[in-house]
Amino acid sequence: MEQKITICIGGSRYALTANSPEQEEIYRLAGVSVNKLLSTYTEKFPGKGMTEILTMVALNESIGNITLKKRIEAIEKEKNTLEGLTDSYLENIDNQPPAGTR
Repeated sequence: MEQKITICIGGSRYALTANSPEQEEIYRLAGVSVNKLLSTYTEKFPGKGMTEILTMVALNESIGNITLKKRIEAIEKEKNTLEGLTDSYLENIDNQPPAGTR
């Protein structure tokens, strides 16, 4: 189900197509997030132009994205380690002789 939506960022309107309600929500939340950062950076650096402010917003979002990717990679590595330890533990249990037969 395609739905045409309009997102306003920094006073400019952008037409987008959302393929699902979930995607529409993500687009709208992203627009709100970018606008909040625009407002924050505009207040923090009042003499800067929109291009510079948008560059800082893009950098901030990219840093957040990369940070999350690294966290996910670390969590996946830890998950794999724990799965390996669990599998090893369960294999050792299966290979133990029944109680009372030792």
